[in-house]
Amino acid sequence: MGKQVRRHIIFYGRVQGVGFRYRAYYAALQLGLGGWVCNLDDGTVEMEVQGTEMEIEELLSSLQNQRLIRIEHMEVEEIPVKLTRGKFRVLN
Repeated sequence: MGKQVRRHIIFYGRVQGVGFRYRAYYAALQLGLGGWVCNLDDGTVEMEVQGTEMEIEELLSSLQNQRLIRIEHMEVEEIPVKLTRGKFRVLN
């Protein structure tokens, strides 16, 4: 298992009303990632995700390759790793 990292990400673009949160959820579960994803009132989507660098990149790549989703910009911040990943969840 590689080094664990945790990221806080805000997604901009066509990311609400297109199944973004549930596509992220199923991809994260398949990859064994921890964290959560939720819609924000301003039309963006917020995510915290924990796993290896490669796993997180695979998650982001899978989201960018979806038919209806259009990620125009991401604000990514490295945050402290939690001792336990927990399961990935969809909030709100």
